[in-house]
Amino acid sequence: MNRIDPAQIQDFQEDGAVALRGLFREWVEPLRAAIERNMAEPSAGARIYPAKDGSGLFFGDYCNWSRFAEYADFLRHSALAETCAALMGARTVRLFHEHVLVKEPGTDMPTPWHHDQPYYSVDGQQNCSVWVALDTVPRDTAVEFIAGSHRWGRWFRPEKFDRTALYEDDGLEAVPDIDAERGRYRVLGWDLEPGDAVAFHFLTLHGAPGNRATGRRRRAFSARVVGDDARWAVRKGRTSPPFAGVTLAPGDPLQGPEFPVLYPRPA
Repeated sequence: MNRIDPAQIQDFQEDGAVALRGLFREWVEPLRAAIERNMAEPSAGARIYPAKDGSGLFFGDYCNWSRFAEYADFLRHSALAETCAALMGARTVRLFHEHVLVKEPGTDMPTPWHHDQPYYSVDGQQNCSVWVALDTVPRDTAVEFIAGSHRWGRWFRPEKFDRTALYEDDGLEAVPDIDAERGRYRVLGWDLEPGDAVAFHFLTLHGAPGNRATGRRRRAFSARVVGDDARWAVRKGRTSPPFAGVTLAPGDPLQGPEFPVLYPRPA
């Protein structure tokens, strides 16, 4: 049974982002515990950005679901896959990858405005990221989204979170200066409690401020999934994640052990 209503599905389809309240409360503690171990044992792909004054830290890591049982349990047994199937209008849901993001107290580094599709080695209209809050997130430190930007028909240049290019000469246009002209856009964002989430399309522009709070962490678990039309893609440079061992040809249906089917749940 779907745990979302038709209005939420419509918001996801039209705005490219929608809040999901309380859907993952029972998973907060297991995911918190796994993230602590993940931070103590980061993968080779982890990105760790210290604050300029040394007071905080921005930690990100991905593709660890096979190393931490809590991640795999969440992906396979929570309401995630069924919810995403409803939002995307898909018969099947396949994992693309998971991503953990931690902004420790005092972290002044923002997440710059970007959208995810140009970073990824997958194409298809049916896709969904679910960003699960594991701490209280006030609106002024929440991830923000530009409503409808997934329907602009534009791809923007991917950059690392420290604003260096992911790969050179990609031929894509720069991200608009959203902050200089916020009045031109409908900016979405929500106060979130642990277990709340935001679902958004891979093409939806989004960004977030730093975590300047002195006593509050901002931990999140994000799952990126795809639907029936997912196809392997090759970009002009190194993608994020890189998936170096995948041997699919461009245009092949996304499949293989790196991308397990989550819905319908395998017998």
